[in-house]
Amino acid sequence: MSSQHKEVSQHAGSGTDTVKLVLGIAILVGGVVGYYVLDQLHLLVRVGMVLAAAGVSGYLVYLTEVGQRAWRFLQDTRKELRLVVWPTRKEVVNTTLMIIAVVIVMGIFLWLVDMFFLWLVEWLTGSGG
Repeated sequence: MSSQHKEVSQHAGSGTDTVKLVLGIAILVGGVVGYYVLDQLHLLVRVGMVLAAAGVSGYLVYLTEVGQRAWRFLQDTRKELRLVVWPTRKEVVNTTLMIIAVVIVMGIFLWLVDMFFLWLVEWLTGSGG
């Protein structure tokens, strides 16, 4: 296949992708607008309408190259999440307790430093009581 033919097919694909994306966005916006405009309908009907619009627009976006890349990214992310070694409950509790202890110790330390500097400023300025 020649490079010119590839360029033409890529441009044709991007044109249809653009139409699909715009149509998907229009359907989604139409569903949301319909939810508010058709307020005389029952709530479940309006929510169903929005969900149907979201489903149709999501499918249209999925059919585009951008949608395919996003779907592959989500699948790869799911695979990576399965590879993560999550900490055990005991590790989480121990780490949390250590963080709480360090925060308390640092709070006391900073309070003491603050009190020292307050005493020092009062002593240097002679404004202490």
